[in-house]
Amino acid sequence: MELVALFSIGTFAWTHFNGFARYALVLILPAFVMIIWSVFAVPGDPSRGSDGVVAVSGMTRLILEFFVFGAGFIALYYSSSRIYSLTFLLLIVLHYVASLDRIKWLLER
Repeated sequence: MELVALFSIGTFAWTHFNGFARYALVLILPAFVMIIWSVFAVPGDPSRGSDGVVAVSGMTRLILEFFVFGAGFIALYYSSSRIYSLTFLLLIVLHYVASLDRIKWLLER
């Protein structure tokens, strides 16, 4: 899902900008999101391979995930097909429904 969000943000940059900005933002926006995603982590999060560089609370991590997946959804909605964006939104919801134990774990941190 993270890769879909990154791809969607890059696609948005490609379809909504022209010239040098198009090429720069196609690289910069997904790279920025990828860095933020990997830097901020909850220590000991079993769903991640490492603790990240900056330790954050579980609530902060959930908000970060909300913004990344939300940005991916919105970017996909405005740059591609609405059916793909709604499918991605459904997958996000299903992911969090299936991950209720992780959400509980994060909220306790």
